[in-house]
Amino acid sequence: MRVVTISATYGTAGGHIGPAVAECLGVPFVDRAIPGAVAEELGCTLEEALAHDDRAAHGLARLLSGAMRLPTVTFGGVDMYVPGAMPLAPEEFVRRTERVLVETARAEGGVFLGRAGAIVLADHPGALHVRLDAPLRRRVLQTATISEMPEREALKLIERNDRARTAYVRHFYRADPADPGLYHLVIDSTSIPVPACVDLIVTAAEALA
Repeated sequence: MRVVTISATYGTAGGHIGPAVAECLGVPFVDRAIPGAVAEELGCTLEEALAHDDRAAHGLARLLSGAMRLPTVTFGGVDMYVPGAMPLAPEEFVRRTERVLVETARAEGGVFLGRAGAIVLADHPGALHVRLDAPLRRRVLQTATISEMPEREALKLIERNDRARTAYVRHFYRADPADPGLYHLVIDSTSIPVPACVDLIVTAAEALA
């Protein structure tokens, strides 16, 4: 059962590459949306839970809230996760998410996009860890093209996403998601065509396993 984690900066087509890799490997695709197994346990909105957290006044809660509900742009449109209710502290929320990732990887394998998968599953035997990244300008152009929005709006969206996702990993894992030492492969998916990126990841996953 192959396991691949993909960390993708906004505008690098992670939401398109991830499912394609999963299909090729014959394993589930688990995206940034909170898994149903966790969502079923929620009892108030994520924003409400963070509003009662001591960090809310310092702005981190706002960033984490953004990280939990950021849209994932794919070539087919925008896949937005709308959080349900959540009476949990952010730490417990993350802990339960980690548990689902680990249990899914052990039970059936999968391609995991986001959620600091390279860190959570760092010790999983045979797991391949991939980072999709690219210069800001190319990410802006790709986002503007895929989402059919002005480049200025695409830039704001990318900057907000980058801040939120970096804050999530740094706060909960004391790590920098851009650290190449976390990954086996770092790919510029704005320069290398998406099908070629998929082939590269699949080949590496099969070789590593």
